[in-house]
Amino acid sequence: MINFNGELLFNENVKLSPENRGFKYGDAIFETIKVNNNKIVFWEDHYFRLMASMRMLRMKIPMQFTLEFLQEEILKTVAVQDQATSFRVRLSVFRKDGGLYTPKTNQIDYLIDVKENKYQTKDIYKVDVFKDFYNYSGLLSTIKTNNRMVNTLASIYADENDLDNCVLINEKKGVVEVTNANIFILKGNVIKTPALSEGCIKGILRMKVIDTIAKNKEYSLEETSISPFEIQKADEVFITNAIIGIQPVTNYKKKKFNVDFANKISKSLKVLEVTS
Repeated sequence: MINFNGELLFNENVKLSPENRGFKYGDAIFETIKVNNNKIVFWEDHYFRLMASMRMLRMKIPMQFTLEFLQEEILKTVAVQDQATSFRVRLSVFRKDGGLYTPKTNQIDYLIDVKENKYQTKDIYKVDVFKDFYNYSGLLSTIKTNNRMVNTLASIYADENDLDNCVLINEKKGVVEVTNANIFILKGNVIKTPALSEGCIKGILRMKVIDTIAKNKEYSLEETSISPFEIQKADEVFITNAIIGIQPVTNYKKKKFNVDFANKISKSLKVLEVTS
């Protein structure tokens, strides 16, 4: 079942208008959230990112959109799903119908879609660079909007070329992220990840990894610009998002990577998931 503006509906009964702005203009944002054993993982971080995104896109935040209210709506929707212990929740927010590029209103509708989380970390994970189109740098690219055409085309490219994922680059030929996650590279004791100014999503797990590394005196972390060539020279590469957690990259072009650090930090984040 799906939660549309607080009403639980069977999938076939959810009717979105042809005037839906998320469909017509991509005028929508979303959060992808993990729920384990009826507990929303890193919920406060997701909530505050959602609020910041809505403000940036000039959406009117309803008075009832408190942290507690949305938490209850998510768990209410999870409760009516088929029995499972882990779910991926997509909370979508879009402006109400009407208008052309200029909306008739900044008031919003919301939709909560829940599916069982079946992701398992892969032992072999191959990536390469997607060069056909750029993911442009800038603040708007850090928001999880419905405008994901580059991600879609890169995912098709990956599927056609027997890859698990593709690295997206910006107009400066710098690494941004992969199609569905942030990216980190390790060389020696220096860990690098693209700065937000490069156009990467302001990922929840990205922030958790940065905080975890900051507490480890053995390593230093840099949020900076990264060239695709640096990936090939790295000792390790891993990607992060709220659903997969940490996925080590094992192959990039002809290079093979170690996975020791990625597995180590993955254990630390699993502890955070339980205690968050």
